[in-house]
Amino acid sequence: MKGTLVLTWILIIYLSQIAVQSQYYSEILPYDPEPVKVTNLHFYLHETLNGQNPTAVNIAQANITNNSSVPFATLAAVDDILKIGPEDNSEVIGNAQGLGLLLAGNTTTGVMYSDFGFTVGKFNGSSISIFSRNTIIEPGREVAVVGGRGKFRMAKGFALLTTYFLNATAVIIEFNVTVIHY
Repeated sequence: MKGTLVLTWILIIYLSQIAVQSQYYSEILPYDPEPVKVTNLHFYLHETLNGQNPTAVNIAQANITNNSSVPFATLAAVDDILKIGPEDNSEVIGNAQGLGLLLAGNTTTGVMYSDFGFTVGKFNGSSISIFSRNTIIEPGREVAVVGGRGKFRMAKGFALLTTYFLNATAVIIEFNVTVIHY
């Protein structure tokens, strides 16, 4: 019993010496925020609805839908092409991947969850994320930029959308995007 007590005291003294000889390292650095950057982007989203290589495909639909042209509660997966211009032969600068939830009522409305990734130029490897309500049939509308990666890390902002072309097989939408990032 006495041996255990002595061993306990030796262990306590030894551990207290280790704590005394150790030092916690901490350095206080001044807060130096990155300057805020504002970038304006202009491009066209090309979406193909039918044909051999559609870029938007319905993946789920509520079984209560009626026979309207845009059924209520339809979920679509998208992998649309981003181009510099509205022409088919315009340079491809990236793609928009995500989901679109279509809602029908008095006006056709959707909710878009998309990542716009850029594959060429100054913003190669960067993307912006859009998560917003989108009133699809209005010729001009606004959606929210809620994030980004790469050069658009911690992005926020908005995009003004204008429907450039729309028919049963294709959609071309003009994007004027203002991105605030660091």
